[in-house]
This record gives sequence, structure tokens and C-alpha cells, in this order.
Amino acid sequence: MTIKEASERYNIPMEILWEYEGWGLCGAVKKVMGAWQYDDTDLERLSLIMTLHDIGFGIAEIETYMRLLLEQEGTEPQRMRMLNQKRECTLDEIHFREKQLERLDYLRYHIRRQQEEKQHAKRRYST
Repeated sequence: MTIKEASERYNIPMEILWEYEGWGLCGAVKKVMGAWQYDDTDLERLSLIMTLHDIGFGIAEIETYMRLLLEQEGTEPQRMRMLNQKRECTLDEIHFREKQLERLDYLRYHIRRQQEEKQHAKRRYST
């Protein structure tokens, strides 16, 4: 499968595929008639790269993770540490967003309350 076919079929941006090729992690990717050819292993790796990208890893973090993965032996603690750090950051972001929502809801509550008070006052004066 060519880079263009992989990009279209799996909805992977070309930039990510170029990065992947630039890292030299394409074990079985071969150049055939000037075009990169991806095999199933490469597509599995690309799927993992997209997962890491989707959960918030930057390009440098993805490259580090993938290099550790390809070393295989003894890199589990390092990869777990990377995932745990990303999880902690994500939880911090969720908590920050929850606080934002609380503040938004507080402001919305006050506006509704003011509107209700105005309506109540109008009814009182119109009778």
C-alpha cells in the first residue's frame, strides 16, 4: 500500500506518515518504484501512532514512545510512565474544565434569577 493509499484508507494525515518515515521506524516499509509500501505491521504501528496523537501526545513524545516500543525488552516501565503522565495531565485538564463549567453555570444562574425577578416585578406592578 502506498503512502497516499494509507492516508486515504485510514484517514491518517500525510504529515504524520512523513514523520513516521522520517523516524526510520518503518521496519518493513520498502520503496517500490519510488513509492513507499506499507505492510500490516506498519499499519498497526500507524494505528498506535494515531491513538497516541489522539490522546494528546506531541510528535516528539510519539517518536520517543515508538522507539521504546520497538526496543521491546525492558521499556514497559518507561512507556507506562509516559502514559501515566499523560493521564495525569488529562485529569488535571478535566478538573480545570469542570471548574470552568461550575463558574459558567453560576453566571447563567444569576442571569436567570435576574430575569425571573424582573418578570415577577412586572407582574406585581401590572396588577
